Amino acid sequence: MSSPGAAIDLLERAVATGELPGWALACGRGDELTTLEVGGLAVTGSAARPVTPNTLFDLASLTKVVATLPITLALLRDGAVGLDSRVAEQLPEFDSAPGKAEITVAHLLTHTSGLPATRPYGTQRLPAATIRERLLTEPLEASPGSRVRYSDIGFLVLGWLAERVGGTTLDVLLADHVTDPLALPATGYGPVDPDRAAATERRADGVICLGSVHDEIAAQLGAPAAHAGVFATAGDLASYAAAWTSTGEMWLPAELRSRATSDHTSHLDGHRGLGWAARHDAYDQLGEDWPSGAVFHSGFTGTSLALDPGTRCWVVLLTNDVHFGRGRGTINPLRRAVHTALAPVPR
Repeated sequence: MSSPGAAIDLLERAVATGELPGWALACGRGDELTTLEVGGLAVTGSAARPVTPNTLFDLASLTKVVATLPITLALLRDGAVGLDSRVAEQLPEFDSAPGKAEITVAHLLTHTSGLPATRPYGTQRLPAATIRERLLTEPLEASPGSRVRYSDIGFLVLGWLAERVGGTTLDVLLADHVTDPLALPATGYGPVDPDRAAATERRADGVICLGSVHDEIAAQLGAPAAHAGVFATAGDLASYAAAWTSTGEMWLPAELRSRATSDHTSHLDGHRGLGWAARHDAYDQLGEDWPSGAVFHSGFTGTSLALDPGTRCWVVLLTNDVHFGRGRGTINPLRRAVHTALAPVPR
């Protein structure tokens, strides 16, 4: 990696200036962990508690690439489903509007389904069954395959498809296909021990979200969700990232990992792998010095994960940025600066 010291300086400065509550940074190359550092506070105020290597961060949308993506790839590996499988064949309740019968697993993974990004159901105090029904019957905004539009709804549907095909719930599938094979003991769906958790946002009732999922739809669903809800430590995610850059075949086959990190939508208005954001996508926050084959994903709470199959370098950045409130506009520039400092140096 280029300069872990410079990246750590950026994060320490962000804490010192009140821009960021706390952080954990891990980076390495292949199976080699070169840096694991933490700083700042997991919880601020009268109950202040520092971030430690054992702090559990709410991954938010990193759940998509830490849980739902590898679960889906494992089902592909096992022949339970295919990229060209039509979603409505397994979820007949999904085929409720014109065009939806054409949506495939690949459309959901590449955010090209034509579904909306999200809906405000999580703030409307609706029953979980009603939210699920509305999300499954959501009409399309565009024809499948005609555009890239990052969609929480698409991944929620993908998770329900995985549960239907896999015959069990996402938390069990996560253990079976990810956390048990890769020995990630601290990774899983919440709620988690609040004494180990990094705080996120203060809810409308004034209570700080601590150890329970921050995402409103995931919270209202009350069950493991495909788009948000997994918690992990930086060390566990370091092991996870290392598995993605491994040259072995002990976990997901190299061919599937390569397909997932390839740009499938360069002919459209975005650059998406399977689950991942490829270079120069609107959600790519790596800076210009990362290689063209690198991929990235972020989470609303302040988390991110980046890896480059070519150099086998990877970076895990976990923060509880949203603990200071949403919409401040500081986390994305900080992410870019940190990742620029950690751009891979070819050997």
